[in-house]
Amino acid sequence: MKLRYAALLLVSGFAQAEDSCGSVTIADMNWSSATVIANVDKFILEHGYGCDAELVPGDTMPTTVSMMEKGEPDIAPELWSNSAKEVLDRGVAEKRIRFAGKSLSDGGEEGFWVPKYLVEKYPEIATIEGVKKHAKLFVHPESKELSGFYGCPAGWNCQISASNLFDALELEKSGFELIDPGSSAGLSGSIAKAYTREQGWFGYYWAPTAVLGKYEMVKVDTGNGIDEQEFLNCTTQEDCENPKVTMYPPSPVHSVTTEEFATKAPAAYDYITKRSFTNAEMNSLLAWMEESQADGDAAMYHYLTENPESWKAWVSDEVAAKVSKALASM
Repeated sequence: MKLRYAALLLVSGFAQAEDSCGSVTIADMNWSSATVIANVDKFILEHGYGCDAELVPGDTMPTTVSMMEKGEPDIAPELWSNSAKEVLDRGVAEKRIRFAGKSLSDGGEEGFWVPKYLVEKYPEIATIEGVKKHAKLFVHPESKELSGFYGCPAGWNCQISASNLFDALELEKSGFELIDPGSSAGLSGSIAKAYTREQGWFGYYWAPTAVLGKYEMVKVDTGNGIDEQEFLNCTTQEDCENPKVTMYPPSPVHSVTTEEFATKAPAAYDYITKRSFTNAEMNSLLAWMEESQADGDAAMYHYLTENPESWKAWVSDEVAAKVSKALASM
């Protein structure tokens, strides 16, 4: 009888610990994928773990520095860690913060893309040699004599890498001219226009994005694989005089928490370590957000109700039941 009572106390104590993680602040970053993850975390931590969760405005460097110096917010759900690598590594070494896991399991993705409908018609276009062979399909918007390659808008970091790779691939010799789309809207709009007319399009883009969720694109294989050292030391540098061909390496995208949160709420922290999205999942979700003109809260509800098999793998059966009950009552 005493053993049974002790076992009940143990179970009760575990449940209480799981349900009492206290106040938790979550950085709500100013881009769509991050705000979706922040809202998902808020709902699951509140209803599954009993946290008093609050979203606070965030951005990469301000949030990272604040977590280091002030110990808040408790969670940064999506940090492109290369953007603040030195500060983050120091924070981990000083045991102020932790890398809790990958918010995007396959990392941020960059590359040169072509529409899937073109690849279905001309399979060799999935390679850079095929693109060069069929250069005339990618008509320049301002000149029928030239082929167009859409680079990054001026001022973006990717403008440097896209320009260097344009040179390394010797695309000008195949009749291409590098186009500055002017803005993010200009770049995404050029893809939408090409898709509507089923025309050729070739250029830089990244994931996760609503565009790659809405329009099926194929990443062009340059045939040389990834050379990270070349990419870091030359491709991404403005003064790179002799760029060589390399594919874009994946960008690590992590969830980061404070050490204090990880220590005080181990069950909730364990959830953060397991919560991860693929680019395909996030692309699809961002496309739905754009089409529905939905905010992060609406996207959270859509994701949790439509993908129970995905998020339930991140939590215990008990937590899943609590979250499911909360969703049903909304």
